[in-house]
This record gives sequence, structure tokens and C-alpha cells, in this order.
Amino acid sequence: MGTPDKNENKGFFAAMTSGLSMFGNAMHRSVNGMLGYEGVEVINPEGGKDDAEEEAQRGRWKEEERDSYWKMMQKYIGSDVTSMVTLPVLIFEPMTMLQKMAELMEYSYLLDQADECQDPYLRMVYATSWAISVYYAYQRTWKPFNPILGETYEMVNHDGITFISEQVSHHPPMSAGHAANEHFTYDITSKLKTKFLGNSLDIYPVGRTRVTLKRDGVVLDLVPPPTKANNLIFGRTWVDTLGEMIMTNLTTGDKVVLYFQPCGWFGAGRYEVDGYVYNSAEEPKLLMTGKWNESMSYQPCDMEGEPLPGSELKEVWHVADVPKNDKFQYTYFAHKLNSYDTAPKKLLPSDSRLRPDRSALEKGDLSKAGAEKSSLEERQRAEKREREAKNHKFIPRWFDMTEEVTPTPWGDLEIYQYNGKYSEHRAAVESSDSIEEVDSKSIEFNPWQFGNLSAE
Repeated sequence: MGTPDKNENKGFFAAMTSGLSMFGNAMHRSVNGMLGYEGVEVINPEGGKDDAEEEAQRGRWKEEERDSYWKMMQKYIGSDVTSMVTLPVLIFEPMTMLQKMAELMEYSYLLDQADECQDPYLRMVYATSWAISVYYAYQRTWKPFNPILGETYEMVNHDGITFISEQVSHHPPMSAGHAANEHFTYDITSKLKTKFLGNSLDIYPVGRTRVTLKRDGVVLDLVPPPTKANNLIFGRTWVDTLGEMIMTNLTTGDKVVLYFQPCGWFGAGRYEVDGYVYNSAEEPKLLMTGKWNESMSYQPCDMEGEPLPGSELKEVWHVADVPKNDKFQYTYFAHKLNSYDTAPKKLLPSDSRLRPDRSALEKGDLSKAGAEKSSLEERQRAEKREREAKNHKFIPRWFDMTEEVTPTPWGDLEIYQYNGKYSEHRAAVESSDSIEEVDSKSIEFNPWQFGNLSAE
């Protein structure tokens, strides 16, 4: 892959460590038998030496809640929990996975700059910084709602972007998304894979992300690193991202390989990202460094990966201001995703904003949110039974399943592609003078589609 041996790097990158092996040095503690949960690890996010029992008592859970949740969840240890519907609503945030896919658009100006940039290596810096920028938002410790089959999310009024995402499969859960403005198109097929480990969750992004820069037709492919959510039940819940991120220019062969350092002793290495932009001959051209929760910078380098004499480290991205003490750790942009200010005229009734469980949770009514969540899940099961009884097959509205199956580091992925129908729909809505103005908040959530399906 042309990556300089990280153990042999010197100077500027002397602090780079040997990838995932460092994670084994993180502070692991077991909740001892006195707590009644032998072998459950509690990891201090600061990497300190606090007693495991004391650390385990911290976090969002009351003792009786931890007991109940642990009894419910311990049978799933070692399993993929992406399809589970029995999770309590108090661990959720008022957002769905379809909306979370749109969070990559917060710093979309970086893709605009990549499209306008004539330097092929700096272009990769902009594009990769865009891919990193979302990780500040991804450190939230709340779980987004699983979308209902046929659910959608639309976004407009942000940097000229039109965004549409749709839940295209229920088992396994899969989503597809498409965004476009004058500079780029963004296409993603997403299928998360997880492994529940008792007090932590490994999250593997089995997906494909493609960005096309319109000026030169350059196509970029992104392979993100895995993520680990620590202390789900005992202790302070926190998220770490660790491993490789690879951004490849499929048009020219240039690529970026970045290493997300795992959290080590006393928090050492947490948030840090380091790597290089390589040309098609796998020669390092620019080094990149920063923290995924703060900023990214770049600097020209020599063939050994060392900064060129006389060159300077230049910042290319910095996290925007965020609300203080926000209940769900939302950014200003995350709040915009839930707002109807970013909703188009004649919002689709399948839109995530309209989900009654999401809306109730946003208002702080956990009882109603839980009841509405259970009602939606039961209705989804009833729809499935009716579809199967009628020998109907679910067909996504805005994306088509292709025959392409692409390998990822965590398994094969069936690819869905945007079919262009949403652009036609939106153009028809915008050009029509006969459409009555409707208060979007009054629209009843309705993703159910079995009446529109064709028999196999």
C-alpha cells in the first residue's frame, strides 16, 4: 500500500504507534464479583487508575436500570444487534440512522473546495478532511432509531444540497442515500455490522461511499475505520474510533491512508489522526495530522514522509462552535436536521421528522416515545406478514438494487443506486402552482408501502 513503516517513522511522526496493538494498552478494568458482574470490563475514558467499582457506578444509568438492562442484554453477547427492536427508549437520541447519514453534509464546503482545487493532492486533503469532520458528531453516546422499512429523510436549504435517504431493507437493515449540489454528488449504501461484547459494542461500517466531483468527473471511494462504544451499561459511556481510513481517487489512483489512534494509557492518543496523501505510485506527497474531534492540517513531505524544509503546517478544517451542555450532545447542524427549516415543500409522509416516537423523545416524553416506538415496530411486523401473505416484494421508491456486490473489510455488500426519480418528483413539486401549502408537522407518518408493491 506504500505506507511508511509506522515503527520506523521519525521526527514529526515519531509519536505514531503501531495501529491497533496500542489498544491493548488501554486501561481495562473488570467489575469484580462484589458487584455481581464478574468479568465485565469498564474502561476509563481518561485512561486513569480509578478503582473499577467506582468507575462502574458513573454514567447515565441508575443501579436498578443497570440491573434490568444487564439481565436483558447479556444473552446477546457475541451477537450482531443491529436488528434488535427490544432496546429501551432511554438509550436513544431523537434522530434516525437516515438523518445520521445526512450529518456528513455539515462540512460539505470541503467537497466544494475539493471540486474547485486544481492541485490533485490538496484535493484529497479537502475530501478526506470532509470524511473526518463527521466524527465529532459520531462520538455521541446515544443510539439513533432504526428506520422503518420505506422510511425516508429529505434535506434542503443547506449549501445548495438536495439530500434523500431511504431504508431499503429491513433484514438486514440497510439504508441508501444520495446528495447533490453544483460541485459534487454523494452516494452511499450503508449496512452496519455490530458485535455486542457485554459492556461494549464494536461497530463495523459495512458500506460503500462514493463522491463524484463534477468539474473533472473525479470519483472518490471511502473506506472508514471501525468504531467502539465503551461502557454501555457500567461506567461513563464513550466512543473511540480506531484503525485505518482510506480515501481512494478511483480516477487517478491517488489515495489517502490515515490512522485513527486508539485511546491508550491516561488518554494518550485519543482523537489523534495521522497519515499521508500518496500519488498513484504510492509515494507520499503530503502528510496529514490532527484530531478528529477538533481539526485537521496538512504539510508537504519528502519521500520519507518528513516535512519539507521551509514548509508550514496548514489547517484545512476546524470543528464549528457547538451548543453548550446540549442534552444529546447535538451540534447546531444536528438540530437543523430535525428542524422543518431544512424540509422541502410537500414533505414525504415517510420522513423521519414525522416519526411519533422520535418527536416524543425530542420533547422529553419518554413514556410516549416508548409506546410509539413499540407501536411502529408492531405495525412493521404486521406489514411484513401482510406482504408475505400476498406474495409481495418490497420495492424501494428512490433507489434500485443493482446486481453489484462489492467486498468490504467486514463482509460483502449489495449495492443500491439512486434512480433519479426523487429529482423528478422534487422538480414537479417545485414547479407546481396547484399544491396547497401544508404544515409539515401535521402530516401523519406513513412509510407503509405494501399497497404499492407488485406481486412476484
